[in-house]
Amino acid sequence: MLPQRLSLLFAVLVLSGCLNPQAVHDSVRGDDKATLSVGVAQRSIKVGMANAGVAEVLGSPNIVSTDEEGREVWIYDRVTSSVRASAANGPLTLFVGGSAAAVERSQSTLTIIVKFDKLGKVRDLAYHTSKF
Repeated sequence: MLPQRLSLLFAVLVLSGCLNPQAVHDSVRGDDKATLSVGVAQRSIKVGMANAGVAEVLGSPNIVSTDEEGREVWIYDRVTSSVRASAANGPLTLFVGGSAAAVERSQSTLTIIVKFDKLGKVRDLAYHTSKF
């Protein structure tokens, strides 16, 4: 029984050393409104557009408020974390006892502010991005 378990453990370790970290990263990425970007906002949101059209393109805002004149302001605030791992290819990576992997982490923020007039039409669009 023990030799079978050791064989199974050996097979799992050898095969896991062959995983492509980028393929794993790509497979766990979501596709909801995570594609929200400055380009999408610039290309799709135009002055005079109805608030229903904005919701269709950008989804639900994180914050809805009103300005001093009672006009709606929608704020979209997205934070994206990214982890990219690279590892030495080969089945013995896990057996050597160390890790030949390098991990790069980054975060990006995107804030889009859409201001509407009293009729619910876009009157202004502003945005801010940062990456660290």
